[in-house]
Amino acid sequence: MNPLFLNTILLGGSTADKLVACHGAGFDQIELWQQDLAAASGDASALKQQLDALPLALTDYQVLLDFDGAPDSIRAAKRAEAITMLDTAVKLGATTLLTPGCTRPDCVAERIDEDMGWLADEAASRGLRIAYEGMAWSTVNFTLPAAWALVQRLSRPNIGVVVDAFHIFVRGRDASDLDGIPMDRIFLVQLSDLDHGVDLAHVIDTARHHRLLPGQGHFPISTILTRLQRDHYEGPVGLEVFNDELKAREPHLVARQAMAALKSVWPG
Repeated sequence: MNPLFLNTILLGGSTADKLVACHGAGFDQIELWQQDLAAASGDASALKQQLDALPLALTDYQVLLDFDGAPDSIRAAKRAEAITMLDTAVKLGATTLLTPGCTRPDCVAERIDEDMGWLADEAASRGLRIAYEGMAWSTVNFTLPAAWALVQRLSRPNIGVVVDAFHIFVRGRDASDLDGIPMDRIFLVQLSDLDHGVDLAHVIDTARHHRLLPGQGHFPISTILTRLQRDHYEGPVGLEVFNDELKAREPHLVARQAMAALKSVWPG
């Protein structure tokens, strides 16, 4: 059985409200944001105790933004931020830190591999993994195949890719993006849906405010899930749905609605 997770970005309320809602809806794991920790009543160790008590595991701790290829003006600061996030992930009991491809126009493309190799090594020294995600608006690695190519070049066992349905389909791509990726190098699968087309000029706004639960839009999500099931993917499957309307509602009800939507497309 694949662990089922919910990204807390879907839910309103306090950090404690989100944790209890996810557990009550039957999720095994959550994707936890830095903002969740900042808003919690206590430090990382206290939050870990809350997670353990439910119990609720962490799919990943996120998100380290604009790290790979960071220009000189912020490179040292980004490395310091990475160290802080890695150390915090350990305190939280997380196994994985998520970082997407840099989105800055001044991204230094020729340093991406060096930066990600450094990050993977720092993570490995702490017993952690790095989940690398190609976002639709990333400057260089904006597709899943590009993210996978980076992982292959680095040749480190603790770095893998994120399969995100939104970033695949809004780019007009399809399930063939999974070709050649071993299932154990997919560290998590994020699902969402969309009921309209979107051009790249508006993709960020849509991504951060208007995603839908699976089954509410036109994404051919089943084409990805069929591939994963056929090839015996054993990792976490869950929802990353940025939706302002759902976030304004009672978190326990939304979490149960999210679980129903997830099970409708991934019965397990």
